[in-house]
Amino acid sequence: MTKALAALFALLFSVVLAHAAPNQSPSESQLTEHGHYTNSDGQSVHSPAHSVNGQAPTGATAKCRDGTYSFSKHRSGTCSGHHGVAEWL
Repeated sequence: MTKALAALFALLFSVVLAHAAPNQSPSESQLTEHGHYTNSDGQSVHSPAHSVNGQAPTGATAKCRDGTYSFSKHRSGTCSGHHGVAEWL
């Protein structure tokens, strides 16, 4: 019983940490565009943008086929309007 309870606690703790960990936001100084949109969870997310130095900016989750970087929290719809996902980061 104790092992099962410890395993359950560890699982719950890892789930809580995964949802409580803040997502890193990009620094506006790293980007050339500065728009935002509200995602399906009601969160404000930076719109896809080009980076100033061509490197993946902090918080980017995908590089779009048009060269912009996406900060999407979900895979569905990522890089929509930007020719799709070139690579996941």
